[in-house]
Amino acid sequence: MARSSREPETVTGVARVDRRTKRLVKRVQPGEIMIIDHADLDRVAAETIVEAQPAAVVNAAPSITGRYPNVGPLLVSAAGIPLLDEVGSEVLDRISEGDVVTLDGDRLLLGEAVVATGVRQSMQDLEARLEAARESMGEQLERFAENTLEYLTKERHLLLDDPEVPDIGIDMRGRHVLIVVRGADYKEDLETLHRSGYLAEMRPLLVGVDGGADALLELGRVPDVIIGDMDSVSERALRSGARLVVHGYRDGRAPGAARLEALGLDHVVWPATGTSEDIAMLLAYEKGAELIVAVGTHSSMVEFFDKGRAGMASTFLVRMKVGPILVDAKGVSRLYQHRIRKGDLAMLVLSAVFTLIVITLISEPVRLVLRGYWLTLTS
Repeated sequence: MARSSREPETVTGVARVDRRTKRLVKRVQPGEIMIIDHADLDRVAAETIVEAQPAAVVNAAPSITGRYPNVGPLLVSAAGIPLLDEVGSEVLDRISEGDVVTLDGDRLLLGEAVVATGVRQSMQDLEARLEAARESMGEQLERFAENTLEYLTKERHLLLDDPEVPDIGIDMRGRHVLIVVRGADYKEDLETLHRSGYLAEMRPLLVGVDGGADALLELGRVPDVIIGDMDSVSERALRSGARLVVHGYRDGRAPGAARLEALGLDHVVWPATGTSEDIAMLLAYEKGAELIVAVGTHSSMVEFFDKGRAGMASTFLVRMKVGPILVDAKGVSRLYQHRIRKGDLAMLVLSAVFTLIVITLISEPVRLVLRGYWLTLTS
């Protein structure tokens, strides 16, 4: 693949190292260099990287493997953040947190020593890889379907059985439940729901899936329930008064519970198959919610690929189960954009009354009629 003739800039900065991107973006500071191990960098992860404003990103894995057309790396490159790809997982052992490292072309330097080499991506390179991934989408989809069927066979109980849902002390029967996941366009969708008047009028129960709880707080809303493995939600959100549900493994392990215990926060553990957004939907469905409104959840094929094959079967099955009462936030906001809200109606009535008063004050015939009525009543 041809590379640009322009020599890539040299970048030096403090290294921040973590195998999990969503943990690393919380502590990286603008101007530092992120070292990650994230094959097929997804859109949501890329957006958090861009918000963190690192000087550069070094990825031990390929940011685009060609398995499907993921746009994450293009978002990073479009933001002007240099991306060094495919340097190998050994880099996470060779570089320690706080080391000062330098990107020099396709090389990563620690002092004068070359600790890793990879592919210095340009926008043109990434676009070419993305196009190649699009062309092979059919083949990948066939493989995806075959593997997903295997998971569907193992997890069909999600659709057929009645799950053991924990009692969280909140009555959801007949209520709208808004489930917020930090997925694609979640900020825009939340803001649109807010502006449309849906949140104020319907007052749905608010469920934050991990970092989705912080998205609600940023909007000025306090979550009623926080559900997830608790690794990407802030302590502020955890102490907001929400009911806390830790998503545990089927064998009873719940690593996220340790954090809540250390903070002295009451919580329940729900050992369940699937992802946290899946069991949040199951919780609302089994507790009798009238409508589930989803923000940031996975809905497109690319988002499903971003999620990974192992989590897809539960997502398919849960969507099939809760489908009759599940709507996407975009649809709800469109419905509410053209509704006449109570406040608007009150303003309309007040305007009409004000107009009548003005007409009365300036119209001599109307005043004569009113004087006649007054004299008749007082005589």
